[in-house]
Amino acid sequence: MKPFYLLLFCSCLPFNVLAQHLNLLIGTYTNTGKSEGIYVYDFDLGTGKAFRRSVEAAINPSFLTLSANRANVYAVTQTDDGKGAVNAYAFDDATGQLMLLNQQLVQASGPCHITTDSKGRYVIVSNYSDGRVSVLPINEDGSLAPLVQLIQHEGSGPNSDRQKSPHVHSAFFSADEQQVYVQDLGTDKINIYDFRPENATSPLVPAQQSFVKGSPGGGPRHAAVSSDGTYVYLVEEMLANVVVFKKEGGDLKPIQTISVNEASYEGIDGAADIKLSPDGKFLYASNRGDAHTLAIYHVNSDDGTLTKVGNQSTLGKRPRNFTISPDGKYLLAANQETDNVVIFARNPSTGLLKDTGYRIDVGAPVCLVF
Repeated sequence: MKPFYLLLFCSCLPFNVLAQHLNLLIGTYTNTGKSEGIYVYDFDLGTGKAFRRSVEAAINPSFLTLSANRANVYAVTQTDDGKGAVNAYAFDDATGQLMLLNQQLVQASGPCHITTDSKGRYVIVSNYSDGRVSVLPINEDGSLAPLVQLIQHEGSGPNSDRQKSPHVHSAFFSADEQQVYVQDLGTDKINIYDFRPENATSPLVPAQQSFVKGSPGGGPRHAAVSSDGTYVYLVEEMLANVVVFKKEGGDLKPIQTISVNEASYEGIDGAADIKLSPDGKFLYASNRGDAHTLAIYHVNSDDGTLTKVGNQSTLGKRPRNFTISPDGKYLLAANQETDNVVIFARNPSTGLLKDTGYRIDVGAPVCLVF
């Protein structure tokens, strides 16, 4: 059977069991001088090996997302000069080639995360440096229209070095896409917005529960949402915690806080990313501080709480983003400082990881997208 390429975002989209090869996109920091932009690899699900297909030059495309029809890629241009932008690309999954369609400014500094709804109507950009959320419509041809909504967060946190002002770090849709959860490292909040795509100038509206607090000085960074929408798992960068929230009566309520680190860990924290396995039975969180590890948790199917399984070295330094293949067989960790992606085989029964010995050598990898 001739392999074909199926483009999937992270592990939340359905997996076609006939696909033997997937395209893997890697966003990078180009200001290190070690990379050129967005890299596309052929990932073989049978072997776990990856082979480079193409590279598209771009400025600091640190985070990527895909359109609903998987024919377009959107990448931030992460700069701190007030000229942060989003690039829209057409993507040919047969050749692995990206073609720039257009670029739009986000009217903010430090865009560090981007997401889109499943119907391909808007992209939502999180801007770290000035604590803003940018919303841009998607045109019928996959290009981006100019920004229609810019939300400025306000407030601070108890850490005087890191939390003098808001720092928006990510935005994730609820399972039913009725709401958007926006993580703000500077204010220790998950800001909650109702998603109303019919509102052409203000698709995001503060929800009745407009925010929920994390740990004081925790620094909310990324989140993972259970497939039924009942649980939200927040990773806190500065305290390296995972906070579990349960949706009750329409509101999020914290039910558990658990450490990313081993009990004996005494180094610097810098938790970064968090993902549920495709079957929802395990949760993973990375610590890029001094630990360079992935925490592995078992998810209790009855109440959503977590039990620590262990910590796995990422076999590199400064793991930021990681991803799990849609079939759950592999976990790939992007080690920014050692300029490589380590490919682990994943045991679906235990959640544990085993080094395959395979690596992807790429400068300053930040974001991994299947």
